[in-house]
Amino acid sequence: MMNNACHIMSDGEILNSKHGEYKLYNATLYGNKVDTAKLSKRVSCSIKTLPIRIKFNYEYDTLKALEAGVTKDPSLTLDGKIFIEGLAQAEDIKDSFK
Repeated sequence: MMNNACHIMSDGEILNSKHGEYKLYNATLYGNKVDTAKLSKRVSCSIKTLPIRIKFNYEYDTLKALEAGVTKDPSLTLDGKIFIEGLAQAEDIKDSFK
């Protein structure tokens, strides 16, 4: 798997994986494949320099998204909590993680 930031993250890939000292968050991206790919790339580009690790997972099933409380595509949850709804801009993503 690639460990460089600023790319579409693969399912199961960890951003900043070389930094075991950083806290690890589990992220699930909900929505269609195109929009979740765009959001994963924006997230990886926006936070690559922050001291956190994120493991990316994708969920394309609408019913599972609704069960998780997600109502907008794409959305990202961190450790089971909705964190980003919609295709947020890179600057807004970075601010959210700070």
